Amino acid sequence: MKKDIHPAYQDVQIKCGCGNVVETRSTLKSDFMTEICSACHPFYTGKQKLIDTAGRVERFRRKYGQGEKK
Repeated sequence: MKKDIHPAYQDVQIKCGCGNVVETRSTLKSDFMTEICSACHPFYTGKQKLIDTAGRVERFRRKYGQGEKK
């Protein structure tokens, strides 16, 4: 690799709104915040809710024979 053309990596902390802190390396020179992370995102935590708009979820479940999800 050529010298002096790549940015320097710094140790930084990524702080989430939920309080989770991740330490990583980045070309940014300071710590930064995010609103949501893998510790609090509904997709990763399993607390995802289906929004039933005009009965579409229920109609899909009836059509394809899926029971009520508990």
